[in-house]
Amino acid sequence: MAAQSYTPAALIGEDIEAYLETHRTKTMLRFITCGSVDDGKSTLIGRLLYDSRAIFADQLAALESDSRRIGTQGQEIDFALLVDGLAAEREQGITIDVAYRFFSTERRKFIVADCPGHEQYTRNMVTGASTAELAVILVDARKGVLMQTRRHSYLCHLLGIRHIVLAVNKMDLVGYDQAAYDAIVEDFRHFAASIGIAGFTAMPISGFRGDNIVARSRETPWYRGPSLIAHLEAVESTADEAARPLRMPVQWVNRPNLDFRGFAGLIAAGTVAVGDAVRILPGGRTSKVREVVAFDGPLERAAAGQAVTLTLADEIDCSRGDVIAAAADPPQVADQFEATIVWLGDEELRPGRGYWLKLATQTVTATVQHPKYRIDVNTLDHLAAKTLALNEIGVAEVFADKPLVFEPYARNKPLGGFILIDKESNATVAAGMLHFSLRRSQNVHWQPSDITRADHAAMKNQTPRVLWFTGLSGSGKSTIANAVEKRLALMNRHTFLLDGDNVRHGLNKDLGFTEADRIENIRRVGEVAKLMTDAGLIVLTAFISPFRAERQMVREMMAGCEFVEIHVDTPLEVAEARDAKGLYRKARAGQLSNFTGIDSPYEPPENPDIVVNTVEMSVEEAAEHIVRHILPLK
Repeated sequence: MAAQSYTPAALIGEDIEAYLETHRTKTMLRFITCGSVDDGKSTLIGRLLYDSRAIFADQLAALESDSRRIGTQGQEIDFALLVDGLAAEREQGITIDVAYRFFSTERRKFIVADCPGHEQYTRNMVTGASTAELAVILVDARKGVLMQTRRHSYLCHLLGIRHIVLAVNKMDLVGYDQAAYDAIVEDFRHFAASIGIAGFTAMPISGFRGDNIVARSRETPWYRGPSLIAHLEAVESTADEAARPLRMPVQWVNRPNLDFRGFAGLIAAGTVAVGDAVRILPGGRTSKVREVVAFDGPLERAAAGQAVTLTLADEIDCSRGDVIAAAADPPQVADQFEATIVWLGDEELRPGRGYWLKLATQTVTATVQHPKYRIDVNTLDHLAAKTLALNEIGVAEVFADKPLVFEPYARNKPLGGFILIDKESNATVAAGMLHFSLRRSQNVHWQPSDITRADHAAMKNQTPRVLWFTGLSGSGKSTIANAVEKRLALMNRHTFLLDGDNVRHGLNKDLGFTEADRIENIRRVGEVAKLMTDAGLIVLTAFISPFRAERQMVREMMAGCEFVEIHVDTPLEVAEARDAKGLYRKARAGQLSNFTGIDSPYEPPENPDIVVNTVEMSVEEAAEHIVRHILPLK
């Protein structure tokens, strides 16, 4: 039998068109439930779905069956099973992943995210909170405000959620005691004030019994506030995005035929109308809007939240990642920022490593510097930190390789919130909120030169290259690089050899051999090599450079195919047997820490441009092989 709607037919029986139109024009509120473990978040959402008649008859039957079989409420309905869909969640009685549910009342539509309470799943909670306008923070009336309650409250405030509901749950288990409720509210009030939460709405509830969920409960005559549903229906939107200056990140260039070229995107803030003056960033060119086109056809005006395509009066270079903004009030453009970072990766932050940074529709390579401090969300203390581990929050400077169009997160979430993606695994490892651009990013500019990069290369009659030798210590990198340079010199090529040991005597003498220092070592060498290629030189570098991410970072610094990765492929046992400098012996004896191949990893290239095997090749054979590969150099 087909599932029947659990919504009374009387609501739609008389005039289905009028009902659908009313439903279409309802406002939408996105909110989350969060708090500590077992505070009743899933049960509360299940109760909201049940009492708002947002489940089908077959779902209700399955819920009743599952409640008897695997529920935690005896023979009564376990509302948490409506939300906890993963097998592990049902088995353990906890929430692991973020569960999104839709429901509506006669006044409003809702999307609610059920966020996990365990500390190890804080990153999942951040995901759910990133798009929410309101947070329902649950507290078990028997336990009061716990550390995870404080953590989630802080994160909600950090992520810009301005509407907070403190739901003191399970009041039925404390006999609806007003004194217990008042003590919890006062405790939370002190903490909220300390982290900057200006106000919140408190209410006593029982998600299991339904007290103060849809209607005021007779069990709490001392409570004079609204029910939870009444509050959710009445709360105003956190901000009027349409009243702000226009901001529209371009998602793609819409060109269905030769006669139409438009720029499609979701309006993040403001309004746009035909004839409006706009500025295209980061380039800065200006034009006027010729057309505003939506899915249903042309519009005179569109506002925040609408997906549209804009055509412009002038032929302007504009593509994905650019931002169309109000000409008279554009956002900022910079490449260095201070930001708050919530670390979501299992592997800790590697300061100086290149990550993909995604901000709206913009994607750039960015590096995070050593954190200024880490925030202890339990005490709010600022603690010294060299890196950030899973679920830790810190403030650090972020450097991008290209200018970003942005606004502070507190002013504009879409242009102020970003994620970091690991280039190797493609995993999202952090969420961040931009505070401001660094002053030096505004004060330091490229100085143009009349003698160009191409001029330098032409004077030397060669194509610049970076020959990047990578391999284990003792593999023969420096020896082979030296032999290659001598061959190139005999051919009247202009070269320079950067050797790993040599640069540590000067340029990088302040760096050690920790993973972070190794990353910074390679970044600096890459920048120097880039400057040398700008001068038209062929640069040879001999560095262990153990991490693929840093070798890729240097490759991305170079123009075209100028970066040539050369893997000096020597087995560890062979390199260790050579041990000309006695380093392996010291590492094996524990006298040398963080030594590649012993107690620090080496990630061999997956697709190197050149491979030389020093077991099978002599130094001269390896050098000849490399020179033949890179010639002709012009």
